[in-house]
Amino acid sequence: MTDAQATLWHKIERFQLDDPVVAFSFTDRLARENNWPLSYALRAVFEYKRFIFLICVSDRTLTPSDQVDQVWHLHLLYTQSYWTDLCQNTLQRPIHHGPTRGGEPERNKYSNAYENTLAQYRLYFNQEPPADLWPDNATRFRDINFQRVNTRKYWVIPKFFHF
Repeated sequence: MTDAQATLWHKIERFQLDDPVVAFSFTDRLARENNWPLSYALRAVFEYKRFIFLICVSDRTLTPSDQVDQVWHLHLLYTQSYWTDLCQNTLQRPIHHGPTRGGEPERNKYSNAYENTLAQYRLYFNQEPPADLWPDNATRFRDINFQRVNTRKYWVIPKFFHF
């Protein structure tokens, strides 16, 4: 990591998504909406910061794990925090989030981008990405059939077989 990259990483690492004066924080909401323990949500936020750093320093197309993408989606809803505090004031550049257009070429594009992300992670952070937040490529793109469910109204029963 160059000195400029290290400085950028420290700025991103110090960036706070949780507002200390609110009763229901960003991380609380992230944990609730994804049915994650708070400790897992906090780790996902840290990995999101690492992903944002990689986007800033890499010349390759990158894509996040689903867990990191959930953090990113929620952060985009906090428009002041995302666009002004993070992008404008911390990164000094916009980071746009673009969805897939679908089809085989897009599947290949995002699969390759995910492999690039994992390789860049290893290069810049000199360690393996945590497997529970950065699964292998096959798992990343197999387990993507999600729906928002009100668990106060509906039971969610897991399937014990795999397709």
